[in-house]
Amino acid sequence: MIRTFLILATCLLSLQVNATTYYLSSKSGNDANSGTSAKHPFKTLLKASSLKLKAGDKLLLSKGETFYGSLDLVGLSGQEKNPIVVSSYGKGAQKPLIDAKGKLNGVLIKDCSHIKVSDIEITADGGGIESRKENKKYMRCGVLLTTGKAGDYSGITIKNLLVRDIFLEEPGFDRGAGEKLTGNGTQSYGWGIRIINFRKDATLNDILIQNCHVKNVAHSGIRFTGKGDVAAGEIKNINRVKVYDNLVEHAGGPAMQSSTVRDIEFNGNKTNYSGSPNDSRKWGRGSGLWVWNCFNAMIQYNEFRNANGPGDSAGCHIDFNNRNVVIQYNVSENNVGGFIEVLGNNYNCTYRYNVSINDGSRKLIKDKTLGAGTMIGVNGFVGFGKKPVGPFNLYLYNNTIYVKEGLNPEVGFSKNTNGIFIANNIFYLEGHATYDHRKNFLPSAGPIPNVVFKNNLYLKEDNWPSSDHVMITDSMPIYGDPQCAYPGGLTAKDYIPKNIQLIKDKGIEIHKIPGDDLGLALGFRVDKDILGNKIKGKPDMGAIEIK
Repeated sequence: MIRTFLILATCLLSLQVNATTYYLSSKSGNDANSGTSAKHPFKTLLKASSLKLKAGDKLLLSKGETFYGSLDLVGLSGQEKNPIVVSSYGKGAQKPLIDAKGKLNGVLIKDCSHIKVSDIEITADGGGIESRKENKKYMRCGVLLTTGKAGDYSGITIKNLLVRDIFLEEPGFDRGAGEKLTGNGTQSYGWGIRIINFRKDATLNDILIQNCHVKNVAHSGIRFTGKGDVAAGEIKNINRVKVYDNLVEHAGGPAMQSSTVRDIEFNGNKTNYSGSPNDSRKWGRGSGLWVWNCFNAMIQYNEFRNANGPGDSAGCHIDFNNRNVVIQYNVSENNVGGFIEVLGNNYNCTYRYNVSINDGSRKLIKDKTLGAGTMIGVNGFVGFGKKPVGPFNLYLYNNTIYVKEGLNPEVGFSKNTNGIFIANNIFYLEGHATYDHRKNFLPSAGPIPNVVFKNNLYLKEDNWPSSDHVMITDSMPIYGDPQCAYPGGLTAKDYIPKNIQLIKDKGIEIHKIPGDDLGLALGFRVDKDILGNKIKGKPDMGAIEIK
């Protein structure tokens, strides 16, 4: 036993001795230095990119200094308990700044495992691309995590970064009025933190993005793009992702987005002014968060505020081809596209225990918008020119929805919907909801199968459109004032109800929709509400339990 312990201790000591710390200073450094002490640092990112970093090695950039160019981390492998670390050193709070103007990326992480990048600021404001070709679409990223060859790559942590002002074009570039009406943009953009794996023979696993601040980028703030087909069970190349406690503001596109990822969690993030139009180089359209073609997505304890744009631009919406998306315990406020938007071919997804405040203000304007803002919009869209499909078995319960006088967002349910459960929600509308005028959303299009719609609380009888105009209506509505603490306030606590008689224990238990053999992967019953109050006995109405 003692001999085994000594061998292990010797091995650990050997690992520590073999690890090297490299220092980088743009002011006092020289690439001819050894780089292994703060007194003799390297100078450039080009030199740092040439280092063959190993498990336990550290690359530290001097605080308060600016480094021009791109830091390329390619083909590097740390160990799970002994990662390669890229971070900062020195005194003061000012992070080292990488200015990648004119380069494709501020930090490139390619074909790497067990690397932690933290405590760095990155910008790249314009500068175009060297040898730029006409009619070719380019992508500039603050951070790009990607693959270039076959392999399994795991354990990438991106933490405490400030990524700001990422644009490919120079100030004053005008995209044209029609660009923001395109599906995802057709031109070259700047992106914040971008994760891409287009290879079926490579995987990216166990990714953590935490406590990063992304602001003022031309397109998306934090975005994942994998390859595969969720319906065929082929989502395998981006797996097990955590996006925790980040702030994304003034992104020109969506603040956060995930395509073709298995097992992803967005927790504790804040988004503000996604789809920002305040710079002509931005796309000018985007939800706080949306998911497409994902399997198992948990979205909780986030704040989505002030999304802008002529299409989508909800707080958090479920695009098409997803399975098992749970949206719970979030605050959604003043997003022009609306609160609940669910597109086609989605299975067994839910919005529950969220608070929505003044969502869905967008008006339908011909040739300028792609639709009106919605309170609840459910349709089967799966791509332009394709036959609508589903969605299937959607559960919407125990949400609190407040809409001030004059907004009047839409509700709409396409005839392609199959299976929907709406219960225990509070619809506190000072005005009323309108309805989707498209033919497939009107009662004349035919009934929706497998509907459970009952036991929701409405402030007034005209809050919900009549059965003459909307596909489904509440079979057991309840009317009354929940007496929220501060209607119109911007926090969940402002919607604590005081009308005990109307709210307490008045919810119904949620059960499987007729014809649904799966239900929700995590079950229908939750232990607590959006504020952390325990749910005892029957659920109350809305997102907040009365203590």
